[in-house]
Amino acid sequence: MKLDVDALRYLSREDFRVLTAVEMGMRNHEIVPSELIDRIACLKHGGTYKVLKNLLKHKLVHHDSSKYDGFRLTYLGYDFLAIKTLVNRGVFVSVGRQIGVGKESDIFEVATEDGTIYAMKLHRLGRTSFRAVKSKRDYLRHRKSFNWLYLSRLAALKEFAFMKALGEHGFPVPNAVDCNRHCIIMSLVQGYPLVQVKELQNQDVVFQTILGLVVRLAEHGLIHCDFNEFNIMIDDDENITMIDFPQMVSVSHRNAQMYFDRDVEGVYKFFRRRFSHSGEDYQENGHETDSESEENERPSFSSVAKSAGFLDRELAASGFTRRDQEQIESFIEGSESEDGSISAEEIEDVNSMSSLRLTDMQDNTVSNGEDGAKDDVLCSVSESSALDCNNDDSDPKVSTNEDGEVSEDDTGDAVLERRLLKQRRRAVAAAQGAKKAISSRNSYKEKGGKSSQSNSKAIRQACKW
Repeated sequence: MKLDVDALRYLSREDFRVLTAVEMGMRNHEIVPSELIDRIACLKHGGTYKVLKNLLKHKLVHHDSSKYDGFRLTYLGYDFLAIKTLVNRGVFVSVGRQIGVGKESDIFEVATEDGTIYAMKLHRLGRTSFRAVKSKRDYLRHRKSFNWLYLSRLAALKEFAFMKALGEHGFPVPNAVDCNRHCIIMSLVQGYPLVQVKELQNQDVVFQTILGLVVRLAEHGLIHCDFNEFNIMIDDDENITMIDFPQMVSVSHRNAQMYFDRDVEGVYKFFRRRFSHSGEDYQENGHETDSESEENERPSFSSVAKSAGFLDRELAASGFTRRDQEQIESFIEGSESEDGSISAEEIEDVNSMSSLRLTDMQDNTVSNGEDGAKDDVLCSVSESSALDCNNDDSDPKVSTNEDGEVSEDDTGDAVLERRLLKQRRRAVAAAQGAKKAISSRNSYKEKGGKSSQSNSKAIRQACKW
């Protein structure tokens, strides 16, 4: 949809209030009922319906009355909400021409008060050219239902996080400025897409630089997955800048090797087709030794040392599971405690080991009615009998001698043992109480209860009289 910001200057505060109400209602509704929009907007004298008619005229909302009377946001209305928020923050003050269009985004120029030009990227997932987002991207993760506006917002947040982290680690990426909803504000790259370049002054340098970026990303735990001539910018000095990051995955992804090889093969294929250049030709025609030719071989996923950082863990990249995170944390903790010192937390863990074992035994005896639970119960009974404990459930008391002083045998460990024995007896009682025989529905007819026996006895005595 074409972005026409002329109508933005004529929208009132009530218009944006109703737009926000529709956005809030779309969290739980595909089509937001008109009554719900009215309750969320809270405009007086039925002004919500009048505002909805004005928004519908500017194509900021879409009306649907197939099942019930309701509205939903369009991409243009979502654009206006994001632009209004960023303007209120003071990020930019004007929107210029469109400088790029892709299968899942549109890019425009924006300007600040001091005349600085930024690039504004609006994600537009759900176009006819790219509707297989659910199968090709991991934005949904565990969610089953989805909305195109919500997917666009997730894609923008993911790209903004990757762009900011890569820029902090020295990668040639645009400078991330701000992000809101599905809109990203970044620095404008002064260059051209590599696909538009017909001739290079230093083909070998550019080729090695691009391959080096692929390897550096893998060393930091990330794979671009779409590293081609359309996502590589080059300026007049042949400096490289890479763009488009929402599809990046972790090196722990199950298809990481396939994505890495595809990125490398795409670079080789483009340079071979456009500039009649490849890494193999460069090694054959150049005057290099055997060791230098081995170093300049095509990079492979298995030969990359993934030790430069854990950006996939920091950014929760696709394919980096919680199990991988636990392994890394355990490795870091193990390296920190190599000196063999014991911390205070470890001492507390050792002191609380007996209570943890007791609770585990109690859970097992209550939940399991099999042989393993019986063995635990028998062990606890034998231990209690060997220690000559009392059979009552009263609290253990400390004995005193003739002088009224507490004896040494009943203090300290003796009191702890009595408490443990008391908990064991409770566990045994709970286990025995959980193993009651399940009677059938008609068992009361077969069993002669006390009430039935007493009644028959009374009848026999009455007959004797």
